[in-house]
Amino acid sequence: MKEGISVKTLAGMIDHTNLKAYAMEEDFLKLCNEALEYGFAMVAINPYPVSFCKSILKGSDVHVGAAIAFPLGQTDIESKVAETKQAILDGADEIDYVLNVGKLKEGNTDYIRKEMEAITAVCREKEVVCKVIFENCYLTKEEIRAAAEIAREVKPDFIKTSTGFGTSGATVEDVRLMKETVGDRVKVKAAGGIRDLKTALEMIAAGAERIGTSSGIKIIEELKAH
Repeated sequence: MKEGISVKTLAGMIDHTNLKAYAMEEDFLKLCNEALEYGFAMVAINPYPVSFCKSILKGSDVHVGAAIAFPLGQTDIESKVAETKQAILDGADEIDYVLNVGKLKEGNTDYIRKEMEAITAVCREKEVVCKVIFENCYLTKEEIRAAAEIAREVKPDFIKTSTGFGTSGATVEDVRLMKETVGDRVKVKAAGGIRDLKTALEMIAAGAERIGTSSGIKIIEELKAH
């Protein structure tokens, strides 16, 4: 697959990520400048630095993405909606929110649907990309499928494997399951533990159309070397 994807195409599928608690303004400046240099799709950050990163990236093709209810997802729907609205007001072009994992594991799919509908509606109204983070490491295959089936109907832009802060990250098996469930109605983002070109290409082959990673530069340099 190395021969079948260009550097520009792969870079345009990468969300360049820094979600560390100790990240400072200089780190976000570096993140944004790297995203501009490599042509990454987005910088993935927590909500606080959104306005700063937007000021750096304004006028470019690089989006600013805000992580909502990150990384646990254990806030109520109203709080997630409010956080989403504020992030968009600050300049976020994309929203990655963590669904309520506990509610999903309880089998409360009505809650998961209501949450997804509420946040997707805000994003649609503001023409902002919406991604739903499942955190698959805590879920059974049946629970992953159940959440993906809801997404197939609600139609956020993406469903996403992981925060990168759980016990494990993306797997090819989970990406394939998610994509098979949603079909062409929703895209899949693979994130968590993707640190080299081989892994990134495996995720794409399984159906991922976006890759979340803090190793984007390493991955692109690997592809350039080929």
